[in-house]
Amino acid sequence: MIKIGDTLPATTLYEYSEVEGEGCSIGPNPVDVAQASAGKTIALFALPGAFTPTCSAKHVPGYVEQHAAFQAAGVDEIWCLSVNDAFVMGAWARDQKTAGKVRMLADGSGDFAKATGLTLDLTSRGMGVRSNRYSMLVKDGKVVSLNVEAPGKFEVSDAATLLAQAKG
Repeated sequence: MIKIGDTLPATTLYEYSEVEGEGCSIGPNPVDVAQASAGKTIALFALPGAFTPTCSAKHVPGYVEQHAAFQAAGVDEIWCLSVNDAFVMGAWARDQKTAGKVRMLADGSGDFAKATGLTLDLTSRGMGVRSNRYSMLVKDGKVVSLNVEAPGKFEVSDAATLLAQAKG
């Protein structure tokens, strides 16, 4: 499993953009993790699936609401990762009103989740292998804090916990 001090895995995520702008065409667009995190402080959180109850009611809204506080703490970007395709993540971004606040990044084949060792097998629930629920603070591509949830829990990967670490 990835740990503090490790570099993020060299994988590609995908992002769906509904409008062209700032060099981005309508998606899905590839996001090279190494390039996108270079020289930046990223508040990254991952969750099992788009539109799932805890993720939609608590996890994403917390980061959207705390966007300004994260910026004030020196965070350049907030990333939400899920093992879903870019079109689903784009629809979820629209539903959660994340534009300009949280980048909704698709780990469609679970490559990032597998490379970090943070997978969650939900095959018995009809969801296949997904990402575990966690958050991490990343500086220049390196993990500086990591908060991994126990299965079925939402206690340490929330926005308030990661924001306190960013301010620390």
